Amino acid sequence: MRAAFISALIVGLCALIAAVLALFYIAAGALGVVTGALFDKPYVGVAVANTITLLLVLVMVIASLLTVAERKWSALMQDRIGPNRARLGLPGLRDKALLGIPHFLADGIKMLTKEDFVPAHASGFLYTLAPMLAFGTAFVLFAVVPVAPTVPASEIPLVSGLAASLGVDGFFPVSLQVAPGYDPGVLFIFAFAGIAVFGTALAGWASNNRLALLGGLRGSSQMVAYEIALGMSLVGLMMIFQTLQLEVMTEGQNRGLFGGILPAWGIFLQPIGFILYFTASFAELKRPPFDAPEGESEIVGYFVEYSGMRFGLFMISEFIGTVVLGGVVSALFLGGYHLPFPPAWGVEEWLRATLGDFGLAVVLGTNFVLKVIVLCWLQLAIRWTMPRFRFDKIQSLGWKILLPAALANIAVTAVLLLADPSLELLAIVGLAEILFIVGLTALYPKKQPTSLVLPGRMMAGGTGHH
Repeated sequence: MRAAFISALIVGLCALIAAVLALFYIAAGALGVVTGALFDKPYVGVAVANTITLLLVLVMVIASLLTVAERKWSALMQDRIGPNRARLGLPGLRDKALLGIPHFLADGIKMLTKEDFVPAHASGFLYTLAPMLAFGTAFVLFAVVPVAPTVPASEIPLVSGLAASLGVDGFFPVSLQVAPGYDPGVLFIFAFAGIAVFGTALAGWASNNRLALLGGLRGSSQMVAYEIALGMSLVGLMMIFQTLQLEVMTEGQNRGLFGGILPAWGIFLQPIGFILYFTASFAELKRPPFDAPEGESEIVGYFVEYSGMRFGLFMISEFIGTVVLGGVVSALFLGGYHLPFPPAWGVEEWLRATLGDFGLAVVLGTNFVLKVIVLCWLQLAIRWTMPRFRFDKIQSLGWKILLPAALANIAVTAVLLLADPSLELLAIVGLAEILFIVGLTALYPKKQPTSLVLPGRMMAGGTGHH
C-alpha cells in the first residue's frame, strides 16, 4: 500500500512539474511574440518571462517548501510528527494538516506582521542593506542555470498561432534560462557568491552587538576560506569543456564515451571536483555542519539582532542557496537536463521523434527539476545527520585539505587531458576514484557504542553505587 502511494506521488509530482514547465515555455514564447510585435525584440520578452517564472516562481516556491520539508525531515529522523497545526481554513480543508505545507504560508504571514525591531545604536542603512545583500546574491545566481533546452517558438503550442496572427517570425529561440549565452557563466557564480560575504559581515557589524560581530567574523572568515577552493574545484571542468557557459557544459556532457556506453558527466570526469565543489558550497551556505557563524543552539549569530522580515530574508536566502546549489551541481556534474541513460541507447532521439522538440524539452526540464529536488533532499539529510564542526576544524578543512586537493586535481586533470584529449583516460581515472571512495567509505571501521558509567548513577551496561 505504501509503495503504491509513493509511486503515485512520484508520478503526480512529475506530471505537475511537466505541466508547470510547459506553461513556462508558453508564457516565455507568448511574451516574446508580444515584444517582437511591439519592439521587434522577442528576446526581451523571453528574458522577462524567464525572470518571473524561473526566479519568482520555480526557485521561490521550491525554497519556500524546503522550509517545511526540512522540519518534516528532521521530525521523521527524530521520530516526531513535525509541523501539522496550520490550516488553510477553506471548506473541506479546515481539519486537514496537508502534510504541514500550510506552515510556509503561516511563516510568511508571521514574518510580515512581526515587529521590526532595530537596535538603538545600530547603523540603520547598513543594518537594512545586509539582509538584502544576503538574499539578492543568492537569488540571482540561478540566472545562468539552464533548466531545459532551447525550443523554437514555432514548435510551442499556442505560441506559433499567436506569432502568425501578429505577423512575428516564430523561429526565435525560447529556452528556460534567464541569461542564455552569457559568456562569463561560471565566473558569474563566483562573483556573486563572493559578494555574499559582505551581507554576513555587515549584519554582524551593523547590529552593534558583540555576539553578532563575533558571528559575522566567523561567517566572513569561513566564506573566504572556502571561496578559493570553490573556484578551483571547477577549473577542471573549464579545461575539459573549454568554456565558461553552463549550457555549453551541459550539452558537452551528452557526449558518449567508450562507444556511447558512458555519458561524459562531470561527476565521472571530475569526481574529486564534485566533492570539493559540493563541500565548499555547503560551507559557503553556512548550513550544518558548517553553521558555526549562525550558532542556532548558541547566542552567537551574525543575525541575532534581526527580527521580522529582515530575519526572514536571511532564512529564505539559505534555502534559495540550497536550490541554486542543486541546480548548479546538476548542470555541471550530473548531465544537466539530459536523461541518465547511455547515449548509445538513443533515448532522447526516440523521444524527439515521438514527442517533438517541445515534448522532449518538457521531459528534459522535468528530469532537471527532479535532479534538483533529489540534491535538495541530500542537503537536508546531511544537515540533520552530521553534528556541527568546531570552528578551527572548519578552517583547517578549507585551507589545509580542500585547497591542496583542488590544486592537485587541476594538475592531474591537465596531465590526463594532454595524454588523451578524447577524455576516456580521464573517465577511467575518475571511475577508479569513485570506486576507491565508495570502497573506503564502506570498509571504514565503525566505532562501537560504549557504555558510560557516572559516579553515583546506574548506567546501561555498567554498575554503580548509590
